[in-house]
Amino acid sequence: MVVGDFPEEVDTLIVGAGPGGYVAAIRAAQMGQKVTIVDKGNLGGVCLNVGCIPSKALISAGHRYEQASGSDDMGIVAEKVSVNWDKVQEWKGQVVNKLTGGVESLLKANKVDIVKGEAYFVDQNTAKIMDEKQSQTYKFKNCILATGSRPVELKPFPYSERVLDSTGALDLKEVPGKMVVIGGGYIGTELGGAYASFGTEVTILEGTKDILGGFEKQMTQLVKKRLKGKGVDIVTEAMAQGVEETDNGVKVTYEVKGEEKTIEADYLLVTVGRRPNTDEIGLEEVGVEMDDKGLIKVDKQGRTNLDTIYAIGDIVDGPPLAHKASYEGKIAAEAISGEKSEIDYLSMPLVVFSDPELASVGYNESDAKEAGYDVKVSKFPFAANGRALSLNDTDGFVKLITRKSDGLVIGAQVAGPSASDLIAELGLAVEAGMTAEDLALTIHAHPTLGETVMEAGDLAIGMPIHTMK
Repeated sequence: MVVGDFPEEVDTLIVGAGPGGYVAAIRAAQMGQKVTIVDKGNLGGVCLNVGCIPSKALISAGHRYEQASGSDDMGIVAEKVSVNWDKVQEWKGQVVNKLTGGVESLLKANKVDIVKGEAYFVDQNTAKIMDEKQSQTYKFKNCILATGSRPVELKPFPYSERVLDSTGALDLKEVPGKMVVIGGGYIGTELGGAYASFGTEVTILEGTKDILGGFEKQMTQLVKKRLKGKGVDIVTEAMAQGVEETDNGVKVTYEVKGEEKTIEADYLLVTVGRRPNTDEIGLEEVGVEMDDKGLIKVDKQGRTNLDTIYAIGDIVDGPPLAHKASYEGKIAAEAISGEKSEIDYLSMPLVVFSDPELASVGYNESDAKEAGYDVKVSKFPFAANGRALSLNDTDGFVKLITRKSDGLVIGAQVAGPSASDLIAELGLAVEAGMTAEDLALTIHAHPTLGETVMEAGDLAIGMPIHTMK
């Protein structure tokens, strides 16, 4: 960082190098802008370093351990399968390092200037970038805010060595014997399920009537069945009251149906949501409009009330998803370059890497009906798919939501093996305005899980092959 009385001048300043920020930086540079990206942490943000990527690595390792432990149904018997936890954590770290190193290479290849430090805004065209030793003023024509979010910390459950946020849960030095998880959303379900795969005795405390709110009951039922098969105890409509730390664990108090209960464990994981990182960087002083949750108000191009400042990702309205941030980053960068690009969430997929995986895009059945659509619902089971049978993984289904009048695909849900991958084709169908007939006429290789999409299309047009109407 060059220090001096004269400010550095750039076309576009990107604040935050997570999946929204670094993608925005690359796209802006591709469109001819002189770009500087700044972050106080490691490139890749929460997602690559302590979120999406390491959690999925841990989930994958847990599945490998379960598979290695044998499958009686398939005639596979294994003995003395063990976990080298230090090696698991080392491998997880290698995955993270490869990706973050790749991000750095991509930024440099696109001639993006990388600066380490914290940003504080002076006015709508000026920010000071500071590290522990020095500061430098940057003058920018435009700025994209991509500062991300952090876990919500509850006053009765202050974070410590035994009371963990998602970052702490990913960095444990041991496989816990027992773990309590407060919150049955996607983070709590994914991490609770991952540790259960390694043999941890897990209890999930969820304040609402069901885990994984936002997904249909027929989908969450499959996840609950698998979790219970791993020994996970799911307590719904449970209100956590407090925690007492002991020498080697925690004692968690909660209330359910008016009765107070206590449970002991080695660790407590708190996953009750995330808070936008929009405080303490001068946005209020500059005049950037925010709502009462600290989310920045933006238009359809990601532009704030100040023409020179844009915002994307977890700090604007919508689910805190890495792919949402990346998409918004491209739109903002293109808007700065004068393109007419606009944000359209029509085909934004939602995915939970639970067991089995859940994924949804567009409308689900109830939302479509509430929106006034007359729809047909077509559900094809994985139990009728040859590849799922050969994988011994047949729980779940592919479900199409089509408009009755013309067969237009307006939504889809997948619960089952590789749901996170299968949803891409269905998202394309929604985005491109395809019909159920288009899916049915698309030749899918056999035997593959992807055939379930074609089969659901056949079902939707009233001519199913491998299932009854």
